[in-house]
Parts: sequence; C-alpha cells; structure tokens
Amino acid sequence: MAAAQGRFSDHAEHAGPSEGADSSSGAEQNAVPRAFRLAVEALRTAQLRPEVELDPARPPQRLAPHAYAVEAAVVDEGEDLADGRLVLLHDPDGHEAWQGTFRLVTLVRAELEPEMAADPLLPEVCWSWLTGALEARGLSYGEPSGTVTRASSHYFGGLGQRRPATQIEIRASWTPREGHCSAPDAAAHLAAWCDLLCQIAGLPPAPVGTADMATGVVTLPQRRGPQHR
Repeated sequence: MAAAQGRFSDHAEHAGPSEGADSSSGAEQNAVPRAFRLAVEALRTAQLRPEVELDPARPPQRLAPHAYAVEAAVVDEGEDLADGRLVLLHDPDGHEAWQGTFRLVTLVRAELEPEMAADPLLPEVCWSWLTGALEARGLSYGEPSGTVTRASSHYFGGLGQRRPATQIEIRASWTPREGHCSAPDAAAHLAAWCDLLCQIAGLPPAPVGTADMATGVVTLPQRRGPQHR
C-alpha cells in the first residue's frame, strides 16, 4: 500500500489560519496549536491503497480558526473512478455543534450506471459505507451528519449519442474523538475515508493481510469512471 508521506507539496505542510500557505516564521508556527499540527502530520503517515492519488488543497475560510484539506481520486488504469475532498477543522475553544474541537468534513462523488442509481436503497447503503468504514477501523466518532444525493443527466441534440449518466454524491461531517495530546487519529480517519472512496468507485476489497484491508462492505458493481486522465 502507498503511504501519504511525500505526496503533499511543501507549501501545504503546515496548514493553519493562512489557508495552507507556508508558515515560514516561528511566530506563525507557534500560533498553530500543537494538537492541530500533530493531526496534520498524522495525515502524512496514512497507509493508502495504490489506486488512491492524494494531493493538498486549499482549505475553506471562516469555518474554523484552523483548517487543512486534501483532495483524492481513485484511479485505475488511467481512469478516474471516484474523487473527493476531506477537510480537517480545528477550533481550540470547542464548537457546540461539533461536541469537540475537531471536525472532519467531506465530499465524495462517483458516476454510476443508471440501473444502479435506480435502487431505492442506494442512499442508505452509501451512508452505511461511511459509518462502516469508520467502525471497521475501530474509530470513535460523534455527531455524524450528511446527505446522499443522486443526479441523472440525459443528453439531447448534438449530445444525444452520449449515454445517460448518474452521479452519486456524499456530503458528510463527523467529530473524531481526541486521543494522544488532544489530537484525533487523523491518519486512521483519512484511511477510512479512502476506504469509502474505493468502495464507491467499485474497487474489489484489498487482499487479506495487506496493510490496508477493505472494510468488507459490498461495493458497487458495474460502476463506470467518467474520465480518462
């Protein structure tokens, strides 16, 4: 399995209030809480499947005093099967809605065959993939919330020869429980999130005994990746 280590660009190594910019001065570094620095560094140690390509992203403003974001794509034989974004938020003073000082926010999406998207239980199944991925790695979390959306596109006129397309989209957030030095196990949460990405992409489970075994939840068959790289 590929590790996240070395796959982040230097400018995003220490993200904080400056939106992922390089905090070169000692004063700026000291302004970032140690728990947040540990959580960000832990993201760099996650063991990920080789199909997952991970890159830093500019985190959102105003959601929290400190934020760090990554984008990921599941790529198999040059084809993008799923993609997503994961944001780590931190408010040292705590947040009533979070019931904690950290929050993870995500967007995951993939294109499906129309027949699969017609399944009335698909939203519930997709949500169970998220909670199942977290629980399969033994992660403690609270206050989960989110939406599962499916959208269909039909093409006409000059685009009439294109097949109908249906996209599934999961937007979710949850509070990771804090552990050592008041920091969550961010590496494990990132790995669980990548498990979700691989499941929605339709990849088979990772072989038993590998560093990144899949959660065991049934994956989507007959998915199709919308783009070639």
